[in-house]
Amino acid sequence: MIHQYINNGYHIVLDVNSGSVHSVDALLYDAVEVLAKIVPDMEKPMPLTDDQKKAVREALVCKYSAEDIEDALSDIQELIDAEELFAADIYKDYVIDFKKRQTVVKALCLHIAHDCNLACKYCFAEEGEYHGRRALMSFEVGKKALDFLIANSGNRINLEVDFFGGEPLMNWNVVKQLVEYGRSQEKEHNKKFRFTLTTNGVLLNDEIMEFCNREMSNVVLSLDGRPEVNDRMRPFRNGKGSYELIVPKFQKFAKSRGEKDYFVRGTFTRNNLDFGNDVLHYADLGFEKLSMEPVVAAPEEPYSIREEDLPQIMDEYDRLAKEFVKRQKEGRGFKFFHFMLDLSQGPCVAKRLSGCGSGTEYLAVTPWGDLYPCHQFVGNEEFLLGNVDTGVVNTKVRDEFKLCNVYAKEKCKNCFARFYCSGGCAANSFNFHGSITDAYDIGCEMQKKRIECAIMIRAALAEDEENN
Repeated sequence: MIHQYINNGYHIVLDVNSGSVHSVDALLYDAVEVLAKIVPDMEKPMPLTDDQKKAVREALVCKYSAEDIEDALSDIQELIDAEELFAADIYKDYVIDFKKRQTVVKALCLHIAHDCNLACKYCFAEEGEYHGRRALMSFEVGKKALDFLIANSGNRINLEVDFFGGEPLMNWNVVKQLVEYGRSQEKEHNKKFRFTLTTNGVLLNDEIMEFCNREMSNVVLSLDGRPEVNDRMRPFRNGKGSYELIVPKFQKFAKSRGEKDYFVRGTFTRNNLDFGNDVLHYADLGFEKLSMEPVVAAPEEPYSIREEDLPQIMDEYDRLAKEFVKRQKEGRGFKFFHFMLDLSQGPCVAKRLSGCGSGTEYLAVTPWGDLYPCHQFVGNEEFLLGNVDTGVVNTKVRDEFKLCNVYAKEKCKNCFARFYCSGGCAANSFNFHGSITDAYDIGCEMQKKRIECAIMIRAALAEDEENN
């Protein structure tokens, strides 16, 4: 399967099955475009037939010289022989045994606080309540959750725990206690915990920053960009904006992180379809690790993203990618989460096919210990899997998630992005279509554009390295 596109002047050819990416000249691009219509994926490398070569010659003879066309055909054959063009799909049979494999839990999202001190207008957690009641997780429930993770992690050594909310800093003492307890269990059980924290920053102080810099592998700092954008969507409950309070704290925190990860993460809505300006605002504030996610909301919400917004959004990603390359070349670059694409190795096969592992490898835990497939399913009793006392008892739902992969989704089977996005978010699929094996269409279009931009960026920076 071949995907081709032109972005910022770069002619990109992607062989989907092998993951091989080629930045090529216009002739080779056009030749592959002709062949892609008549050459099937090959179970093993085969020579191009005389008819296939003839089709290329006839299609391109008016644009290119006969000698150049023959050179292009020779280059294409070399790529075929190297299994970098028209490669076989070696993954489709891998999913057959997914349901039979042992369920190993490797990550938990601990809802340490179903409460929040902001009133973000797009919050899927309803200001932290998650369709239920305000509550803080006790140390006892959190301890049982970590014990559950250890007991169900099999031979896996590295385990991940994200302190989430609501706002987790509203239950800070329990966060500290659980980190201490997790560390105390590592040596005995041959485990290593990777703790992360997501915060709106309102309660950040020096003591919290120091602790996080010592214990948290990653910290996600929530900010929506420019002051007027952030304060419109992320106010306090009295309506006052949060930007002025949290930005100085975030700047201090990010600077103090050293080599440890952090991301300033925002959400863009219909109110700021020029979200590239918000990403660049982050960078201009001195932040180096950035993320900006599209809001996912019901169509009737005034801030929701609609299909008619997509052309402007696509242009904005292209503009941001171009500026990203420019700043990298000028020595003032930054990381943007959606442009961080590993073309050399990529994720393991299981992750390529089934993504985040929600419902199987990754679970969310409520303040009272109930288990759900992920934070976005919390409160939907249909997806209640069990609790930290009983473990997973709703194996029917768990097994549905085991089979939630790119080959189970009709919209993914012939999509070039399937091994990069791994089928997208199951929660978004369910919320828009009532099934975890469908796909959120608007989200898919944005994801495909981000992948194309990320590949173009790699081509542009590689070219710059060659020239310098």
